[in-house]
Amino acid sequence: MTALRQRKGSKGKEPPVGAEFQSHQSNCCTDHHHYPERMLHGDWSWEAIIWTSIGWSVSVGLGLLCCIYVATLHENDLWFSNIKEVEREISFRTECGLYYSYYKQMLQAPSIQEGLSDLIHDNLTESKRTINLLQRMNIYQEVFLSVLYRSLPIQSYLEPVYFYIYTVFSLQAVYVIALYLTAWLLSGSWLAGTLTGVWYILNRVDTTRVEFTISLRENWSLPFLALQVTAITCYLRPQLTALQQKVLVWLMYVTTFCFCLTWQFNQFILLVQALVIYTLDCVDLLTTTQVTTLYLVQVSGLLSVWLLQFCNSMILGSLVLSFIVAALFVRHCQSGLKSGSLLVRLGKLLLHSAMVFLLTFTINYLAKKALQLRSDEHIFKFIKSKLGLGLTRDFDASLYLCEEAFGLLPLDTLDRLASTLLLHPYSLTLLLLSGMLAVAALQNLSRPKGSPPEERKGAAEGQLNAFRPDVAYNLLHTLFYGLLAFSTMRMKYIWTGHMCAVAAYGVCGKELWTLLLTTLRCNSKVLLRLVRYAVPLVMIGCLYYKFWPKLMEELSELREFYDPDTVELMTWISTKTPKRAVFAGSMQLLAGIKLCTGRVLTNHPHYEDKDLRERTKQVYQVYACRSPEEVHDILRAAGADYVVLENSICYERRHRRGCRLRDLLDLANGHIMDGPGENDPDLAPASHPRFCEAIKTDTVAYTALFTRTFQNKTFHVYRVKKKHKKIPKSSPEPSATQ
Repeated sequence: MTALRQRKGSKGKEPPVGAEFQSHQSNCCTDHHHYPERMLHGDWSWEAIIWTSIGWSVSVGLGLLCCIYVATLHENDLWFSNIKEVEREISFRTECGLYYSYYKQMLQAPSIQEGLSDLIHDNLTESKRTINLLQRMNIYQEVFLSVLYRSLPIQSYLEPVYFYIYTVFSLQAVYVIALYLTAWLLSGSWLAGTLTGVWYILNRVDTTRVEFTISLRENWSLPFLALQVTAITCYLRPQLTALQQKVLVWLMYVTTFCFCLTWQFNQFILLVQALVIYTLDCVDLLTTTQVTTLYLVQVSGLLSVWLLQFCNSMILGSLVLSFIVAALFVRHCQSGLKSGSLLVRLGKLLLHSAMVFLLTFTINYLAKKALQLRSDEHIFKFIKSKLGLGLTRDFDASLYLCEEAFGLLPLDTLDRLASTLLLHPYSLTLLLLSGMLAVAALQNLSRPKGSPPEERKGAAEGQLNAFRPDVAYNLLHTLFYGLLAFSTMRMKYIWTGHMCAVAAYGVCGKELWTLLLTTLRCNSKVLLRLVRYAVPLVMIGCLYYKFWPKLMEELSELREFYDPDTVELMTWISTKTPKRAVFAGSMQLLAGIKLCTGRVLTNHPHYEDKDLRERTKQVYQVYACRSPEEVHDILRAAGADYVVLENSICYERRHRRGCRLRDLLDLANGHIMDGPGENDPDLAPASHPRFCEAIKTDTVAYTALFTRTFQNKTFHVYRVKKKHKKIPKSSPEPSATQ
């Protein structure tokens, strides 16, 4: 396992709620912080330009600060500038190494055309198979960066690895700027954006993990998702011209396209977003045009990626496409949905929703049957088990269930968020906005039955002013993705960044302070402006006083990369094995072998393929209780010349019993798990000892099929011999569980 070691040296009239928001819309331009809106409507005075420039400058400054911060942490943790190239590559852990290997492969290709051809007809990533990597994986970012690096005159003074990591770190600056703009648009104050950026940086542990998982797809895609949310927030604002709406629609499309292109989980994230749009449509907080446009932007982005990924069937079989088709079709058929009394409309909505979801699953089922799509079935098995719809011994689903990243959100996350003064204003903002949204929704659903179209249109516009659609969208966005984060910890990074923007809007926005001051019977323009500016400034001051010394201390901690066993293994493979040798082993290690040595793999961490998942399960039998002949046949069928066994897996102690890899294999094989603890009554004792342990005994049954060629404290490498006609069969030996 990779390790780090310490480096040496180191009182007014009470207005109704709707009037408050209408007042905000009409008076928003009286505040100097609202100059972006004034410029949007044609005010290009010097004063507006100056204040807007200050706001933009602060956003860029905070973005650069975040970029420099994570880059410095990365350097300090690994001493990246001083370690060997092989150590740098090993530091790209698990699937990160696999993705980065394609960037390296494109740079080493004789030409860009040949590099693309090798990716489209790849026979190195999976032995005995030729696959289209641009279709199977989201690696267009690596292709784009490699082409850009080869085209720019920077090779003489910037190494390829730095060009790559600096690009990813720069996207963090884009992420912070996007969150800043969202908070600014919602609140009308760039102080909200400033508070958002500060919170994002101080909560780095829960907002990003980019400094140690650089190549992870989410680090590429989440900045574009944040930009898309900013564009949607701007698009949902009132009084936009036709030209501004067109520009924003194109911005939404481009950002959606970039988001989908860079992450294979895009369909599930967009599904949540589509549910947000659907909910706002049901309670009449968005116009028909807005809903249709947002749906079509999602569809256009997905279909564009489908074309670029050589008609990847996984996109056509996605739930989000099925849902959008169902939602648009059912709404078109139910023209009288938004008419009648409150109870009638609620009944119609329930029926409407039932029809939409029923049609969604029908379309999705038929699409997957027609496309013979099984690439994402492991995700649905995981979700089914996650929801408690039955225990499973399915190996693929269990791999996810046993990973901490796919478990429930730990409660200590909330403690960390509270310590930076983020959780409490966020919770209060969420509570107040949810109540106001519920009131607005009930008012919309209670409109008089049979009112003429002009009256209904006016009522709808009044409600849109009473509860702004951009605020409603961001509220449901943070609610829905918050639920996703609580259910699956890995998804918290989608929620926590946007959480900073919503909390900052609550602190700096006029609406919530007006409501609170009106409730306290002390509402006045002077007091409102005072609290809106004083409170965020005081909070920023407190955060600076509390956390600046901690940040400086964190940045002063110097460590260095230290993993001599893996370095020794990679060096041996590079110098002592044929270039076309095929290696079998764990997915995580093989990704590193692909990057560091360029050898052929039997399996890898990109799990979105049914056949690959089955092969991985078979290769992992080296850690199960199987006979040497069975393991040998499996490895030869996969084309393996060498198999790498890891002590950290064979004798794993990191996971609890039942979640160790050998336990998952035993359960899938119907064998009793080893070690103390109970077993299900239908499990039987294994007839052979655990292969990864027994092979080290060098008995004839094993040496006839495998030859040890390398070993150190962590790894044992065996050459898989070609099977001769006569090989002594191994007799069943008692396993450790018997």
